[in-house]
Amino acid sequence: MNTIRTIRQVRRFALHYGEMVAAMLIGMAVLWPVWMLATGAADDGSWLRSASVEALVMATTMALPMAGWMRVRGHRWAPIAEMCAAMYAGFAVALPLHWTGVLDAGGLMLVGHVAMFVLMLAAMAWRWEEYAGCHRTAAMMAS
Repeated sequence: MNTIRTIRQVRRFALHYGEMVAAMLIGMAVLWPVWMLATGAADDGSWLRSASVEALVMATTMALPMAGWMRVRGHRWAPIAEMCAAMYAGFAVALPLHWTGVLDAGGLMLVGHVAMFVLMLAAMAWRWEEYAGCHRTAAMMAS
């Protein structure tokens, strides 16, 4: 493999990661306030305001736009599902730690988010060709 091709692939890979992170941050900025508005009448002790529910809602506010952006970029459903699973996996590990008192609510969010970005990177590395190559489908290239 020549150096120019490798550099191009690394740039595409990094750009794709950045695009997904941007979509996630936009989704969080737009959808999290909607959740807060929708649950604004709930008491602080309500299950809707529990750290467990809010962690999963936070992951969802980030996963939905990221999945949408991946689809726009021409990815198949399997890699999209894998990437969404990677986004929730850190919370799946952190939630039992929260329930047993090892992590407080802030720790739950911190561990879940850090794991999210690391696991997304791992999922991308697993499918290097998917993320380092061209993302457009044949139909998108024809238009």
